[in-house]
Amino acid sequence: MPSRRALDRVAVGCLVAMWLAQVTIPLTPRGDRQIATTVVVAALAAGVALLAVGRLGVRRAGAVAAICCATGLAAEVVGTRTGLPFGDYAYTDELTPQVLGVPVVVVLAWFGMGLPATAVARRIVVGGGALRRAARVGVAAVALTGWDLFLDPQMVREGYWVWPGGGAYRGIPLSNFAGWLVVSALLAAALERPAEASGDDRALAGVFALMAVMEAVGFAVFFGDLVVAAAGAAVCLPLALAALGRAPVARAAHPTTRAGIA
Repeated sequence: MPSRRALDRVAVGCLVAMWLAQVTIPLTPRGDRQIATTVVVAALAAGVALLAVGRLGVRRAGAVAAICCATGLAAEVVGTRTGLPFGDYAYTDELTPQVLGVPVVVVLAWFGMGLPATAVARRIVVGGGALRRAARVGVAAVALTGWDLFLDPQMVREGYWVWPGGGAYRGIPLSNFAGWLVVSALLAAALERPAEASGDDRALAGVFALMAVMEAVGFAVFFGDLVVAAAGAAVCLPLALAALGRAPVARAAHPTTRAGIA
């Protein structure tokens, strides 16, 4: 298995590719941005996966990815068929391939940002005990929902999914964000043990910060939407700064991680 340093280097390459693809989106005519969007999400997920393998080992990282993707897919399938928990919305045919009517990139995004959001929470709320675990779940849920303040308006404006009834926030009902809090909390609770890193979570928290800054700048400068830029930044950036400002917290290595095959 490659060393953590080698994995991190490749992960950085993936994140650079993600950034470059993100930059091309506002420069590409609307309606022709599907490939760039797919590259952004795929590169994000790949970078996070490599960071996770370097910190958790292959098996635990695979388990984390499976939990995130399964939770995201289940929530989206139920959501598009019942309106719960996000409200009445539907995917268009713009993003392919799809699984059970849900674009694969959407499923990957739950992993690509789900793990970084939990890393932010682990750096902010440190220690064991039921109250601290509950606080971590809450912080992670708020972080991931904060990212959706960027995500949904962007994807709606691109025509990737629609809200037939509209809503108060850029055509999106506020119930959507209540649903995100619920699903994000369930995901964070499921990741509380398997995603507990054997070392510092700073790099994964840094991915969350990178995405928050990119989205805020993108909406403010390229899309000219200061409302979305301010709303997302108001939630995501303080959490990112709090997480990155914490000193590294030493953790005992997981036994199988020491073997390099976990």
